Amino acid sequence: MKRKRSSLIAAAFLAVAVATRADTRNYVWTYEYMTMPEGAAELEYYLTLKVPEADERAISFWQHQVEVEYGLTPRWDIALYQVWQEDRTADESEFGYSGFKARTRYRLAERNALPVDALLYAEYERASDLTEPDVGELKLVLSKQLGAFDVNYNQIMERSLNQSGETEHKYAAGVGYAVRSGVHLGVESTGNYSAGGHTLGPTIALSRERIFLSAGVLCGLNKAASDFQFRMILGIVL
Repeated sequence: MKRKRSSLIAAAFLAVAVATRADTRNYVWTYEYMTMPEGAAELEYYLTLKVPEADERAISFWQHQVEVEYGLTPRWDIALYQVWQEDRTADESEFGYSGFKARTRYRLAERNALPVDALLYAEYERASDLTEPDVGELKLVLSKQLGAFDVNYNQIMERSLNQSGETEHKYAAGVGYAVRSGVHLGVESTGNYSAGGHTLGPTIALSRERIFLSAGVLCGLNKAASDFQFRMILGIVL
């Protein structure tokens, strides 16, 4: 009976997938040279933990993010995110809907058609607190595949869409190695050129044709960065 029930659960899980390969994420903070295939859709769940001070672990921020992606053309996709956040202190915890994000990505050419693969990324963010300004984000994603090795760099510009129009310049970068099919190990770094915070840490990604799971840790390299961050992404083709 248990075996039959397990088979039914497995069959139900596979029924939600199609033969199209998932938009596999080898990194959790750094974008790569990849978009959803035309006509394909994917559901992704992000879990992000941020601990600003390692000596005060009672203060932490947990973010839950659900994303639906869809491929418009072979090189252009769109996505919508819904975001919830929990802020924890030693005395209390507050959880609620945080807002939504919409984004689009466009690959300039097929992989290896240019000396360095380039992708354009644009994102709009609206907080549930309507007193907060809208936020726009642009990314230039540069990537190079060198056999089993890959190198990726994201140049990021984030701007508040209000009268003050404050702008921050950030980066994310990842270097990794495909150990074998479906297993990728990497190192990521993020930073803020404007505020001066920088982080570094390992990432692992596991993938099959219809599903992937990626996880990574970042440690702050200076006082301007959070001491510890963790992120996990689970993706399933719909």
